Amino acid sequence: MEEFIQENTFWEAVLTLGRILFSIGLIVVLSKVAIRLVEVSLARLFRKKGVMFKKTDETRLKTLRTIINSALRYIILFIAGIMILEELGLETGSLIAAAGLGGLAIGFGAQNLVRDVVTGFFILLEDHYDIGDFVSVSGVSGVVEEMGIRVTRVRDFGGEIHIIPNGQISQVTNHMGSAMRVMVDVDVAYEVDVERAIGVMETLFENIHEQIPDIVEGPVVLGVDSLGSSGVTLRVWAKAATMTQWNVTRQLRKHIKLTFDREGIEIPYPRRYLVFDKKTYRPES
Repeated sequence: MEEFIQENTFWEAVLTLGRILFSIGLIVVLSKVAIRLVEVSLARLFRKKGVMFKKTDETRLKTLRTIINSALRYIILFIAGIMILEELGLETGSLIAAAGLGGLAIGFGAQNLVRDVVTGFFILLEDHYDIGDFVSVSGVSGVVEEMGIRVTRVRDFGGEIHIIPNGQISQVTNHMGSAMRVMVDVDVAYEVDVERAIGVMETLFENIHEQIPDIVEGPVVLGVDSLGSSGVTLRVWAKAATMTQWNVTRQLRKHIKLTFDREGIEIPYPRRYLVFDKKTYRPES
């Protein structure tokens, strides 16, 4: 009788162990299947970037997909680990509570890092800027050379690279658009006929596109913008192709100056008047 009981107990233990091993194996297989499904789904989702992301580059999409994939994989593995521990008969409630306290302590100690990562994730997700864009962030203006989940690298016109933690980016100004506005102020002397000066510039602008092909709209003389101490300021408006607005501004100033010289339109400069015995003497220079 005792031998029968011992044998029965042995087979029950074997069956219990088999059931546990089968359950653990099933959990491992299902977790691997779930991870694979997540990878395939994310690949298909990000493959449709032409619909979801209008101008996002491949590097950004790859970074964003890797981040989301890693987060979901860790979640699946964590759930699978808890289920395996429960199958082994361990109390998981206390482990989860301890892990929560440990994570809370780590979160307080690395809150800046967490803020950088979270902000970087949303910068990537919401498409604030791309690599190669000219932006102004955290008091720095330049071209974005690299953007990651924690930091953004911006190179200014002096050549210096500024490494900006994403958590410190509170406002972004993206200067990349379909066309950038160009404003040029032109001063003429008070002795000059303003209407004639405006007419000369309008004649110049009729064929300016052949000389400055980066102009996409305008130029247009808006009119008198201000009356200065030595002359009248005329404002010119135009639109230029992206990242060419500075060159277009310089080219416009050059062509206006050459045209004014040819037409005899004087650009004001500081002058001095001397008064002796109620007579005004105006020096030539």
